[in-house]
Amino acid sequence: LLQKIIREKIMAQIILDHIIKEFDKGIKVIDDLNLTVYDGEFLVFVGPSGCGKSTTLRMIAGLESVTAGDIFIGEKRVNDIPPKDRDIAMVFQNYALYPHMTVFENLAFGLKLRKCPKNEIKQRVQEAASILEIEDLLNRKPRQLSGGQCQRVALGRAIVRKPQVFLFDEPLSNLDAKLRLQMRTEIKKLHHRLKTTMVYVTHDQVEAMTMGDRIAIIQAGIVHQIDTPAKVYESPADLFVAGFIGSPSMNFIPVVIHKEEKLYADEGYIKIPLLAKYAERLQPFINSKLIIGIRPEKIALNPIGEEYAELKVKLELSEPMGNETYLYLTTGQTNIVARSNLNLTCTNNTIISVFVDLENIYFFEPQTGRVI
Repeated sequence: LLQKIIREKIMAQIILDHIIKEFDKGIKVIDDLNLTVYDGEFLVFVGPSGCGKSTTLRMIAGLESVTAGDIFIGEKRVNDIPPKDRDIAMVFQNYALYPHMTVFENLAFGLKLRKCPKNEIKQRVQEAASILEIEDLLNRKPRQLSGGQCQRVALGRAIVRKPQVFLFDEPLSNLDAKLRLQMRTEIKKLHHRLKTTMVYVTHDQVEAMTMGDRIAIIQAGIVHQIDTPAKVYESPADLFVAGFIGSPSMNFIPVVIHKEEKLYADEGYIKIPLLAKYAERLQPFINSKLIIGIRPEKIALNPIGEEYAELKVKLELSEPMGNETYLYLTTGQTNIVARSNLNLTCTNNTIISVFVDLENIYFFEPQTGRVI
């Protein structure tokens, strides 16, 4: 009995083992991808357009073939198993609802194809409609629904199947900003309720950060980092991750590291003193070029933290966002973005002082991009 429980518990785990995907003429889209999606986990693939995230999802679903490597869902290798037999449900960017069918008929259609009993079909549809709060829409046609309602129906069509794994391919891209916020909350609540393994693809790093138990940042078919949203934000693995995660993105300043009485980073127009805690890791890079990274919220109009550096910069533009203001600054050849929760009284193109939190500086190698 215990072995049976253990087997059932790992049924929804997904393993991608040395996956390679090439298209015609040797175009490699995915390069030696190794990744495990744990049972009941909500994992998000995020990256720029063309990075290979949707291709990876389609290989899990069986809609794309694998050039090399193995895909396991649970304990079963699924490379040669057709999509309909993989016990997965996929939700696409396009809702793909049948326009001539009612919501009930759209939800029930897949179950009818599988020759489920009528009573079971009715029960599953009612359960899904209750979860998604669309009971009052069951007799409507898709043309009578809003975009958000159509998306709920598309989710419901996946839920009624009770699959091992849910796959989402940018399902919210067609919705407006307010509805996207509402629907990503609904999908996350759905995960908490169903406790089913879910893999979600998006190019929106805000979606990734707010929805995923873990996020995998992909560029050019390579996973640069996979970790919890907090770890990825606080401890990026390299320049790409640091620049991709965070809005506005991290400021990168090319500098030369010097040591006289103390360490400092020289950009040419600004000199940023560095704390003693950085000395050991920066020792091999004295008199070398590095890139320092500073998050916009770590640059403020007032001193922040116990250790800070004052910089004289020109205010190019300010963007009031309601609860905060984005400041676009320049010093010499360097552009910097800062976030402030203070009201700014000065006008554009004036010289102002900003304060850098020296406790929160990142260092990157220019050649490899790796974090030091």
